[in-house]
Amino acid sequence: MAHPMSALEEVRERVAAAAVRVGRHPGEITLVAVSKGASDASVALAYAAGIRDFGENRADGLAKRAPRLPPDIRWHFVGRLQGNKVTKVRTLVHLLHSLDRPDLARYWGSGGGPIPPALVEVNVAAEPNKAGVAPADAATLLAAAAGCGIEVRGLMTMAPLGASGEAARPYFAALRDLRNRLLPAHPGLRELSMGMTDDYETAVEEGATILRVGRAIFPSSPKEG
Repeated sequence: MAHPMSALEEVRERVAAAAVRVGRHPGEITLVAVSKGASDASVALAYAAGIRDFGENRADGLAKRAPRLPPDIRWHFVGRLQGNKVTKVRTLVHLLHSLDRPDLARYWGSGGGPIPPALVEVNVAAEPNKAGVAPADAATLLAAAAGCGIEVRGLMTMAPLGASGEAARPYFAALRDLRNRLLPAHPGLRELSMGMTDDYETAVEEGATILRVGRAIFPSSPKEG
């Protein structure tokens, strides 16, 4: 019988191989195990295998799950966040991946206490039903976030639905190029959060520093974000 975390080991091996192919060090890349849909027991197994970064996409789910699991887990919020849900997760989150609008920046930057850092979500593919700012508006949102006291550490995107593997490459390259254009004015933009189960190797080759992988690590999860 295969070890329940053999899927995780395969992902780690593929990440390392993709990094080496393009002359990168695998240690530059943070693997976030997207645990939505996975059981607490599965998360605990991944934790025991060394994963400390986990991603959730629903505020209520994260607020319920976090107290049940080890306190040194670094929770990443990877879904669309409503302003009225910010107080549920703000004190739990290590990094917000989905800062996509000025009003969310205002909510995230208010409330007292430390302000967790964030990534600006960019809708590189200009999909009408997907969250994220247009690339041309990224600088404006960065300025709004700075005005709210938020440290923005980088950018996040998702490839279009169905654009897996090699088909995702242009979108990841576009996010990297956008980050590079913004760097002179925003030198803190070190992170590129891109790549999920169907395209994480391509994302590594295009410069991803954070991968959001769910289904490949937790195969029984119904759907990955």
